[in-house]
Amino acid sequence: MASLIGGGGSFAPETSIDSKTELSGVWSVIVLNDPVNLMSYVTMVFKKVLGMSRGDAEVHMMEVHELGRSVVWTGEREKAETYLYQLQEWHLTAILEKNDS
Repeated sequence: MASLIGGGGSFAPETSIDSKTELSGVWSVIVLNDPVNLMSYVTMVFKKVLGMSRGDAEVHMMEVHELGRSVVWTGEREKAETYLYQLQEWHLTAILEKNDS
């Protein structure tokens, strides 16, 4: 709702400021299955981009392959966006999801 300020006919919107934004909180980087990338390639990307050990990278790669998705990283939005961008640069299908809990 807008209120009239002075007699000049200008309107100023009434706003409320919420200290918690939609971008704050914990975010998950999720890699989705695709029919293009080899399993060995996905494992290599997880190791390079996320710094995973070979064993961890293989576990996440198998989750992607068998379940269609794997949460590969969780944390602040800014870092999540960085990982998302890097994974996409390596041609993996990845998304962000906000953790509601």
